[in-house]
Amino acid sequence: MEIILASASPRRQELLKFIFPQFKICPSDVDETLPAGLSAQKCAEFLAEKKAKKVYEQFPDSMAIGCDTIVVYEDKILGKPHDKEDAFNMLSLLSGKIHKVITGVCIYYGKKVEVFSELTEVEFYPLSETEINRYIETEEPFDKAGAYGIQGKGALFVKGICGDYFNVVGLPVSRLKKELDKICANIL
Repeated sequence: MEIILASASPRRQELLKFIFPQFKICPSDVDETLPAGLSAQKCAEFLAEKKAKKVYEQFPDSMAIGCDTIVVYEDKILGKPHDKEDAFNMLSLLSGKIHKVITGVCIYYGKKVEVFSELTEVEFYPLSETEINRYIETEEPFDKAGAYGIQGKGALFVKGICGDYFNVVGLPVSRLKKELDKICANIL
């Protein structure tokens, strides 16, 4: 069975190699509009499922894996910033506080669907305007939920985490492996 990652993220691709040395990459360009009333966890799972489903429909003999990572502070979902001002506002909001990072994962295989999410809490040091502006100038924040990457220069803001580090990077690889082990046990 061919494994397909429904993501263009180089970080997710690198992490998935811990489980599968070879897989196909097929980013799914889906409308990320969310239905009203979903919890943050359900939002991440909804988008992950939507991405995996689109790829699975193109390759029905495959196992499609879709993911979506969101950053949440006080029930507000922080997506990818639209511009420098948006990035500045997000990072200012997270400064000196604890926020949640939730990655939803969906596995489509053999007309079956497994969906789960992982939550990690991240605490930031207090950030000065100068620190935030310098980070924004690196352009690292612009393709990342919450306007930072823990695997890059954004790591300099992190005081601590509670949970799976790789979940914050974008793929809870340990949990994914456990879920895949259950699936394979049920297929055999």
